[in-house]
Amino acid sequence: MSDDGNRNVVDRYVAALTATDLDAFEATFHEDAEDFYPQSGERIRGRRNIRGVLENYPGQAGGLRPAFERVIGGEERWVMSPSFTALRVAGSGEQFTTVGRVRYPNGEEWHVIHLLEVRQGRIANVTSFFAGPFEAPDWRAPFRHGT
Repeated sequence: MSDDGNRNVVDRYVAALTATDLDAFEATFHEDAEDFYPQSGERIRGRRNIRGVLENYPGQAGGLRPAFERVIGGEERWVMSPSFTALRVAGSGEQFTTVGRVRYPNGEEWHVIHLLEVRQGRIANVTSFFAGPFEAPDWRAPFRHGT
């Protein structure tokens, strides 16, 4: 597939993730796709399971009231979902990177980086890195501009 075609797949992935459109999100993946979380060592295999991670996210994380209104599901069953904002998409060929911000139901905002491999018009592999907020250390104060 051309670079433009692969970029289109990645753009659809980002748009679906941003809109929490789970059908469109799932459609961007190969049937046997894998999402690897190096920080926890988890491997989520298969596009249904990758979707399931978003679809079944525990909505009352830490017992805190959700700070935004993104609800997935129907009348009988629903969950609050993290909301995703894309900050940057880069890449070519079969390798792409997305940088974004995730706002969780407890109000925390984390940064996320997805390393994507596109094969035959669909996403085959994702490696997802999540970085939570932390205080800037005092020792770097002389070297930084703002926080």
